[in-house]
Amino acid sequence: MTAPLLEVTGLSVAFGDTTVVQDLTFTVEPGQCVALVGESGSGKSVTARSLLGLAGRGSHISASRMQLSGRDLTTASERDWRRIRGPEIGLVLQDALVSLDPLRPLGREIGDSLRLHSTLSATAVRARVIEVLRQVGMPDPERALTLRSGELSGGLRQRALIAAALALDPPLVIADEPTTALDVTIQARILDLLTEVKSRGTGILLISHDLAVVSAIADRVVVMKDGRIVEAGPTRALLESPREEYTRRLIAAVPTDKPRGTPLVPGSTGVLPARSSRWTDAVGPVLEARSLVKTYSRAGDRFRAVNDVSFEVARGETLGLVGESGSGKTTVARLALALTRADEGDVLLDGAPFSTMRERDRRPLRSRIGAIYQDSLSSFDPRYSVRRILTDALDTAPVGDRSTVAELLDAVGLPTGVAESRPLFLSGGQRQRVSIARALAARPELIVCDEPVSALDVTVQAQVLDLLNRLQAERGLSYLFISHDLGVVRHMSDRVAVMKDGRIVETGTATDVFTDPQHPYTARLVSDAPRLTLPS
Repeated sequence: MTAPLLEVTGLSVAFGDTTVVQDLTFTVEPGQCVALVGESGSGKSVTARSLLGLAGRGSHISASRMQLSGRDLTTASERDWRRIRGPEIGLVLQDALVSLDPLRPLGREIGDSLRLHSTLSATAVRARVIEVLRQVGMPDPERALTLRSGELSGGLRQRALIAAALALDPPLVIADEPTTALDVTIQARILDLLTEVKSRGTGILLISHDLAVVSAIADRVVVMKDGRIVEAGPTRALLESPREEYTRRLIAAVPTDKPRGTPLVPGSTGVLPARSSRWTDAVGPVLEARSLVKTYSRAGDRFRAVNDVSFEVARGETLGLVGESGSGKTTVARLALALTRADEGDVLLDGAPFSTMRERDRRPLRSRIGAIYQDSLSSFDPRYSVRRILTDALDTAPVGDRSTVAELLDAVGLPTGVAESRPLFLSGGQRQRVSIARALAARPELIVCDEPVSALDVTVQAQVLDLLNRLQAERGLSYLFISHDLGVVRHMSDRVAVMKDGRIVETGTATDVFTDPQHPYTARLVSDAPRLTLPS
């Protein structure tokens, strides 16, 4: 047997009197991927940063053993860490947009580590940067040398980050949520790339809350909760037969392949009633988009972000809208909400003109359409308490049909005490529930949900999805549900529309679209979507 590449025994991390990681023990072998999984606050990222000497100011780290290729990391000085980071341990972070220097081209960004940690000539550095960019699948790597991060898509930025981590060919790579918030096709390419890196003998420590991603690449899984290891073992054994209730709850919360209306959280409301319920009796769709066109200028050229898009949302129905970044999904959402004016086409609400009206005439109708956004925090005024946020929203409700703040909080499962808090001091799940409460305040017929759960842990995501399903059943709501996560869309939707390059290329029932896709693009999306699979 070969010696472990990374050996950690009894690792604990504290900030002052608060211990955030306690007594962790695990190993990573050469050519092996070990995944640390758990909810936000479980200690995953702090563990990863401790292995890089980046736990932060005021941290206290202790371990009976923390070795990399036999080298003791517990005694490393800051000078030692600067020699370890890059040549010995590569790091891939989640948010490539802020992790890459926006002022430096990729050639300089990636080449600097080679200039600092190798004796390569300038010509050899350039050749190595091109080589590693080619390895990660960067199109036209010679041209990419001159590009800055702002000129790259999210997927290409993530590939650039991986290239930077691999440039010095480190024996260990730590990947902290490397695919979160990426499109399904880009996510699949990144996972293929990491699998290839692993096959070359590189050890990978993967930090993720996405068990579908973990099942696709990890050899072993370490489940963390409240800074401790709850359960650990080979991926197949752990996912097939989890011993701990917490692990079973994580697995159950994955929405992929869970039928429409099936609760993701034990004890939640059961299967939704059929759409033939009382609220579907009204004639006609609640929302209808007709031949929408929206054109923008980019780099001096005109392009159609939305090109002849038409769809309907029936009463009490969820229409899922899927597609890659840049496909036009969010622009469609803004057109549906009449926040952006279409160049051509129109949006009808209850069969009457909506998008073509003057804003002052449309304002009384706005209460009939609500919105839930991905980043709820940035959609709130940071100076306002939850009570002020909801009170302002209630002012738009029909007179004589207004809920109270307490009733709204109860509807979304929050205690009344939350009303006095500001959103900054709430968890991500609590903030999203406040966002849902705000959308409900005016008693809308339709809610546009634009990536409402993509930034949430799998268990919190499950709670929010169950909540949306319950509210739909109780109130007869219609949803236009926009997401890049096909597992979430399939679980939530009655029908699905697939967008590519500003057009809808396929529409059908969720079952038909996902089991028998008719368009090649849809088939590729479905094929690339990660599933909770068990490795052999």
